[in-house]
Amino acid sequence: MGTRLVVPDLAHLPAYAEALKRGWSPDNVRSAETAREHLAEIERDPEAFVRSLDDREARGEPIPMPDGTTVARLPGYFRWIFDGDDFCGAINFRWKPGTEGLPPYCPGHIGYAVVPWLRGRGHATAALRLLLPDAAREGLRYVEITTDPDNVASRRVIEANGGVLHDEFMKPASLGGTPSVRYRIGTLTQAPVGRSD
Repeated sequence: MGTRLVVPDLAHLPAYAEALKRGWSPDNVRSAETAREHLAEIERDPEAFVRSLDDREARGEPIPMPDGTTVARLPGYFRWIFDGDDFCGAINFRWKPGTEGLPPYCPGHIGYAVVPWLRGRGHATAALRLLLPDAAREGLRYVEITTDPDNVASRRVIEANGGVLHDEFMKPASLGGTPSVRYRIGTLTQAPVGRSD
């Protein structure tokens, strides 16, 4: 059937919750904590949880960081990745209206996480390709995506979508203070965009 993006809804929520229970998380930074928090929110109020995943006005609560601090929420939303009836993971997009720039605590516009049991099948590459037109509709000429330098699989996903290495940097202390690489992908033509330094 092929990879598709699904707007979170109650019909697909059980598949998402099951993936969380199996140890997967949509958050690559606060993995276990986020999974526990999402399961608790689903148990408490499934409808409110689903609504919280599409927050284009940034009305939600501040975002918890790995170091225990919180930061202002940016406009953004999640899409669930499916292949037929199989839940494959999640991809999210956040932005600052009117600019491609992001605050230091948010090193990239797009994040994605595929469930371990379905990795290596091209779902992340396809999901990123499907999401890029949304960034263009928000007026972004390009998006930035970060990953760990040794995350070869993630780098391949980005490069397969036209990503060009922009820079190497150290994450802020609130995100662990570890090395990272930042790519840029042009959104209007999906043509690669080079460094701007």
